[in-house]
Amino acid sequence: MVKNFEDLQQVSKENMEVTMKSAESMSKGAQAIATEVADYSKKAFEDGSAMLEKLFGVKSLEKAIELQTEYAKTSYEGFVAKATKIGELYADLAKESYKPFETMMAKAKA
Repeated sequence: MVKNFEDLQQVSKENMEVTMKSAESMSKGAQAIATEVADYSKKAFEDGSAMLEKLFGVKSLEKAIELQTEYAKTSYEGFVAKATKIGELYADLAKESYKPFETMMAKAKA
């Protein structure tokens, strides 16, 4: 496999490049996930605060229950949508991080 020192240097260089590409992909993916989580947290806080303000202005129990039910429904739908998106980002992160190693493995098999 490795015939001389130059070949060893080349293999080491290629392995380092593959590792760096994978690390770069992981960094970008992690940043995208962190951004999504931060955006969701901010929106959830703002929605909760707005709902609390509305709830304090309610005059009847029926209206309070209606507001709370509406808030729970929209909060749950928002959570499911964001969790799905974050799950997709994690799947993309895994795929993109592994791609550089796929080419390296293909070379090793050849």
